[in-house]
Amino acid sequence: MAAVDRSLVAKFPLFKEFHAEALDAILSEARCDRYPKNTAVFQQGEQAASFFVLLHGHVRASKATPAGDQIVVRYVSPGEIFGVTTAIGLDHYPATATAVDDSVVLSWPSAKWPSLVAQHPSLAVSTLQMVGSRLQETHKRVVEMSTEQVEQRIAHALLRLAKQAGRKVEGGIKIDFPISRQDVAEMTGTTLHTVSRTLSAWEQQGLVESARQSIVLRDPHRLFIIAERGQAGGDTVKHDDANAPGGSTNTSPRGG
Repeated sequence: MAAVDRSLVAKFPLFKEFHAEALDAILSEARCDRYPKNTAVFQQGEQAASFFVLLHGHVRASKATPAGDQIVVRYVSPGEIFGVTTAIGLDHYPATATAVDDSVVLSWPSAKWPSLVAQHPSLAVSTLQMVGSRLQETHKRVVEMSTEQVEQRIAHALLRLAKQAGRKVEGGIKIDFPISRQDVAEMTGTTLHTVSRTLSAWEQQGLVESARQSIVLRDPHRLFIIAERGQAGGDTVKHDDANAPGGSTNTSPRGG
């Protein structure tokens, strides 16, 4: 197995504290794999045989509920560790990880985690910080689910994605990976029908531009106002449409 070039990961916050020799030692235990768009890195419920760092691309973490609904838990960006169940006392993956575009992933056997963090304590510290940040994000999403109208939740989700993976384009900020209206619905605890109505209304007002698996934020400032204060004028959707055709009445918190 060819060694991973340390220059590919040295820029990532997870590895910024390591000198060259230590980083080479960590990478010597890793393997590098390519995952084409829409292929699974691992499946919910599988034995957690490995943990991962995303080198290139984007990965969607989603969870199936007992009722059969799909929940988008979060998106993983390059440099992030994921599937590190051993660090939180789990033996099986709690969600499915799927490449949303062509992605390159580093993996280590889960059995190597205890020795790696024993030899390199800063790896455990960096991982804990990353997990803590995700817990804070999950808490915010739970509060949003419990207290906000659907258009506020959608605005928050789009702004969060733009902050995580936004790319400046002419006239706005593009979420820089394929994302559908269904994905947004699964992130915000609402229906495809409601997301489609909301984004269509926002397009008419010049707030967003959406196409198949593509969303551009044309007016992030006005979206921020909607996210923080609710309806900002115009014909934006005021309430969730739980009874929309093909919709679900399940609006429980969907962070994880």
